[in-house]
Amino acid sequence: MLTTEDFTHFPLQMWEKVLSKVKKAVVFMDDRCAEALHWNGGAAALLEAGARNLKQFSSFEACSVNEPKAVFVVSTLLKGTTVDIIKDIISLSHFQYCVVFTTVAHSVHLLANNVTTEMEGTPVFEQFEEKLCEWMGNMNYTAEVMHVPVVFAPVSQQLVILPPFAQLFPLLSPDLDTINAKRPEKKRFGSLGDLDIHSLPAELQIEIKSLASALNSMFEATSTREESFAVGPMSRLIAGELANHPQAKNRRKTAPNKASIIFVDRTMDLTGAVGHHGDNLVEKILTVLRPLPGHVTDVQVDMLELTSLQRTPDSQNTLAPGCLAQTQPSAARSLWEAMLTSKYKESVMEVRRQLVEAASKEKLPIKMSMGRVTPEQLCSYVQLFRSRWGALESHCGVLQLGLATSQTLRHPGLPRWDACLAFERLLLQALGDSDFPAVLRQLLPLMKPRGGEDSSSSGSRLGEDECGPDELILLLVYLYSLADEAPPGDQDTEAEELEKLERELIGALTLVITRETELSPLLQKLTGCANPEELTTERAHSAVEKMFETLGGLIHTRDNLKQLRSVYTASDGVHQATYRPFLRQILEEVFHPDRLECPDIEHMSGGLTDLLKTGFSMFMKSVAHFSPQLLPPCPSHGSTHGSHSVSIEPANTGGDLLAHGVVCDVYKGKQICVRIQRIT
Repeated sequence: MLTTEDFTHFPLQMWEKVLSKVKKAVVFMDDRCAEALHWNGGAAALLEAGARNLKQFSSFEACSVNEPKAVFVVSTLLKGTTVDIIKDIISLSHFQYCVVFTTVAHSVHLLANNVTTEMEGTPVFEQFEEKLCEWMGNMNYTAEVMHVPVVFAPVSQQLVILPPFAQLFPLLSPDLDTINAKRPEKKRFGSLGDLDIHSLPAELQIEIKSLASALNSMFEATSTREESFAVGPMSRLIAGELANHPQAKNRRKTAPNKASIIFVDRTMDLTGAVGHHGDNLVEKILTVLRPLPGHVTDVQVDMLELTSLQRTPDSQNTLAPGCLAQTQPSAARSLWEAMLTSKYKESVMEVRRQLVEAASKEKLPIKMSMGRVTPEQLCSYVQLFRSRWGALESHCGVLQLGLATSQTLRHPGLPRWDACLAFERLLLQALGDSDFPAVLRQLLPLMKPRGGEDSSSSGSRLGEDECGPDELILLLVYLYSLADEAPPGDQDTEAEELEKLERELIGALTLVITRETELSPLLQKLTGCANPEELTTERAHSAVEKMFETLGGLIHTRDNLKQLRSVYTASDGVHQATYRPFLRQILEEVFHPDRLECPDIEHMSGGLTDLLKTGFSMFMKSVAHFSPQLLPPCPSHGSTHGSHSVSIEPANTGGDLLAHGVVCDVYKGKQICVRIQRIT
C-alpha cells in the first residue's frame, strides 16, 4: 500500500545514484542541486560515500594532478554557460574520469535542440560524453552523462519541495501582453486560460517540461498512477504536460498504486503567502533570519553562543552558520516537525522542553523556570553546552533549532512583523466597507523613508516598528491580491482614481527605496542593483512602475473561477472580517463527503482517447469551453444527422481540449458527431 514514506524516501533513492559514483571523486555542484542535497543528508552524505571534496560549480574551480576523477551535478541543460563552465574546469584540471549528472531529462534536451521526434537511446548525452573525453585530452578516458532528478527536498514527513523550481511562477496579465506582442493580431490570446505550452517562451517551456518529467519520475519510482487536477492557467499547462508525458501512458496502465495530485496557481491566493499571520514559529524564523547563501528554503543560524569568540563584525565570518535542515532521525528531527506543524506558542514551549531535556541528559547545571519563554532563557540553556564537545555533537540539531528560535524572538525586525499583522487586520476590516482605491490609500502615510524626521520620537525605527520597503511591498501584494473582494463602485471613476493613487504610491515608494542605506535581497532583485551607490532615482522609479504593472495582474486572478472566487469574509457587525485561505478551501472541497464536484478543480489526467472510452456523457462532463456543432455528414460513418439530431448542453467545468477534430459517439441510443471549435 502506498504511504507518505514512499514519497519522502524517493529523493534519497535518487541521490543514491549520485552517491554510487562519487568514490574518490571531487564533486562540483550548482546551487540549486546543493540546496536539494542540503535536505537529503548534506555534504556529509557525499563524504561518507567516498567523495574527496565538494566544490562550487564555477569556472574559477579546478583540481590538482592527484585528483583524476570528477563528478558534476547540475540542474540545467547541457548547453550554453553550463557547458562552458564544465569545459573550463576540465581544461584547468587533469581528469581521466568524468561523470555528469543533470536533472533535465534527455527528452527535454531534444526539445531544447529543436528535435521534435522521438529518438532511440540518448544521443545528446552520448555526444556530450565524446566532448568530455576530448576536453580531458584522451578519447580513451572514461566519461558518463546521465539524467537523475535530484530536485526534491523532503523538508518533513508530509512536505516535499522542489528548490530548483523556486523561480517558476504563474503567468499574469502583463506576461500575456508580452506573449501577444510577438504574435499576429488575429492569433493573439484573449486570456491566460487560452495559452498552450507551445505559445510560451522557450525557457518557460523547458521549465514546465522539466517539472513534469521530475514528477513523472517520482510516480514511476513509487509505482503510482496519478489523477491530475488543476486550478489556474499555469497549473493546467503543467498538469496537461504531465498527462501527456511520453512515459506516463504506459506507467498509468500498469502501476498498482493510486494517488491524486492537485496543481494550484499560487497567484490565486498570494494573501496567505505574504501575510504576517504569526501562527507558526517556522514562518517567523524564515522571515526574519538571513537566508543561507544560494538557498531559498533555509536560513543562517548564528552559532557564536556555543563558542568563546567575542562578538565583533569579523566574527560573523569566522564561524560556519547553523541551519534548520535536520535530516537524521533524532530528537532534532522530531522538534523540527513540531515547529512546522504546531501553533506558535506550542512550538516555543517545545523548543524549551527539548533544550531542558538535552541538558538534563548531559547532567548540565540547568536552572528550571516556568511561565513565559524568553529568548534570554533559551540562550542561557544553549550556553550550558559551550566547550562541551561531546554534548555539542550529540545535541547539535536541537541546539541549532534552539538558537534559531531565540534569535528570532529577539530579532529587531519582530516588532515590524507585529505592526504589519495589526495593519493587515485593519485593511481586512476596511475592505468590506470601502472601494479598493480608498483602502489602498491607507498605505500612503506609511510610504516614508525610515528614520526620518517624522519617525517616532523614541527613535525606535532605526529600528523597531516602522515599515521598511520590504514590508511596504508585502503589504501592497497582500492588498492587491484581495482587491477583487472590495465592494464594486463606478468603474470609470474607480479606474481613474486608482491610476492617480498608483502614481502617488510609485513616487513615494521610489523615495523610500532610494533613501535606504543598504539594499535587502528583495530590493536587489527588484532593482537589479547590489548596493545603494548603483541605484539611481530613475532606475528605482522604473523598477517600481514595473512592479505596479505586475500588481495590477493580481487583481483578476480568480475572475474565471465559479465557486472559489473569494478568500475573504466581511465583518457582520459581530465577527471581524477574516481571510479564508484558498488552499484550505480546496482541501475542504476535496475531503467533504457531501459536496458535489467543485467546478474550479479541473480534471486533467485523461486525454481525448481515454475520455471517449468512458462514454459521451463523461466526455461532456470533463471537457469545457467548447461549442458542439452538428455536422451534415458523419465523416466516419457516412450518415447524416437529419434523422437523429439531438440537443446537447455542454458542461462548463473549466477544462480545455488538448486536440481538435471531430468526435463521434452514441448518446442515449443515437449516433452524434461533435466538432470541437475552441482549441487550446
